[in-house]
Parts: sequence; structure tokens; C-alpha cells
Amino acid sequence: MKSALDVASDHAILLEAVREGGALALAHFKAGVTSQDKKDGTPVTEADLAVDALLKQRLRAAQPDYGWLSEETEDDAARLETTRQWMVDPIDGTRAFIKGRPHFAVVAALIDNGRPVAGAIYNPATDELFEAQSGKGALLNGTPISVTDVPDVEGCRMLGAADMFQHPAWPQKWPPMDIAQRNSIAYRGALVASGDFDAMLVMNWKNDWDLAAADLIVHEAGGHMTSHTGEGLTYNAKDPRHRTVVAAGPALHRALHDRIGAIVLPG
Repeated sequence: MKSALDVASDHAILLEAVREGGALALAHFKAGVTSQDKKDGTPVTEADLAVDALLKQRLRAAQPDYGWLSEETEDDAARLETTRQWMVDPIDGTRAFIKGRPHFAVVAALIDNGRPVAGAIYNPATDELFEAQSGKGALLNGTPISVTDVPDVEGCRMLGAADMFQHPAWPQKWPPMDIAQRNSIAYRGALVASGDFDAMLVMNWKNDWDLAAADLIVHEAGGHMTSHTGEGLTYNAKDPRHRTVVAAGPALHRALHDRIGAIVLPG
């Protein structure tokens, strides 16, 4: 594992890059956005590619021996031979970005032996910078943040797709909750870490770059981010995807696990 001094140095590099990337994304956001669909049907904009290039230049120039994994860069299996990796989503929440909604973020994390040790989620439209280093707590614009201590699913402030909770396949009906949606998965995690929401639940595939920074920030804010079965998330596997994600404070995470932890999903 990296020393605390090494992590602090890399974290400073990461923060500077994410702030710069955020400024570039915001300039595109204000100027107007055009998009096209990628092969997988998801949208991409000039801003996604421009921010990706900027982050890659800044981060890889600082640490060229680290692996690289980004949504907008073709995956290179060489990352599997490295101990540490930069993981980046240049604009998480591209659909919101295209629609002019301020629910997107520039996201970056540093992974060391499968776990995030530094990370940042920057929403330039709202000027919210969430950050964390392993063992040093989580911050929002320099101020410490923490998850809520809400214990019950009923009445909680939940981030997720409303129609997902209404699906007939659930083994039991969900109680009333205050459900909201944000396109950016990373931003959802950050809002749980800050206590703006109590929990988030995702029951479809997400990628390392969506989750790594949020995972660290939630944990450093006193919460848990795991699969729906309660397993911790490991990063930089050959397949960088995760089947499900749940994040909340300890009591609510336990209540959610009791409700859905035994569900078996197709691979």
C-alpha cells in the first residue's frame, strides 16, 4: 500500500486535475452541448472527450507508471499488471449534462491493490467538491461531512429510479420513501456521504469509474457502500463492472440488507 505521504501527494494532483476538468466541463455546459451515441447506445459529448483528455494528460504525466481506466478511453489490459490505477469518469451524468441539468460531475479516484485510497467528485455547476483520502475523513468544499444515522427504510430519503421500487418482482412491497433521482451515480454517492440523502440503491450494472471515488467518500463519511448482498467492492478486475450497489449509513445499510440481501439476480 502507498504511504500516507504518497497518497496525500497524489490526492493533491487529483484534486487539481478534477477542478481543472470541472472548469472545462462547465464552459461546455454553458456554451451548449451536442452529443452522439456510442456503440453501446449511451451518449457522449465533445466535453466528455475533452475532459477525459485533460485528466489523462494531467494524471498520467504526474504518475506514468499507474494504470488507467476511464469511461471514454479504450480499456488497456496493461492496467491489470499495475498495483495502482487512476480511475476516471470525465463527466458522470452525461444525460443530465446534455439536458442542461446540474446533476453531473467530474470524477477521479486512485486505486491501490483493489481499493480506492484517494478520490474526488466535483460538480462544477453547483461548485460542490467532495473528496476523501483513506483514513482522513470526507470533505465537501473543505468541510467534514458524514452520513445520516437514519435507521429505517420507511420515510428515508432514497436516491434511485422510482419505477425500480415499483417493480412487481420485489419479494415485498417497499414502504413509503422520499425518492429522488440523479443521473450521476458518483454524485448520488456523494450526496449520501454528505447527508443530503440517506441512501442510494442501484440494481443494474455499473462500472469502476462510476463507483470508486464515491465508495471511498461514503466510507470516509462513516457509511457503507457494497453490493446488495453486502459484499465490499473491489476495483481493477478484468471485468470492471459491479452488478448492484447500495450505500447508506450503517443502520440503514443494515436495514436495506435485511430487506434485499437474499435476492438472487441473474449474472
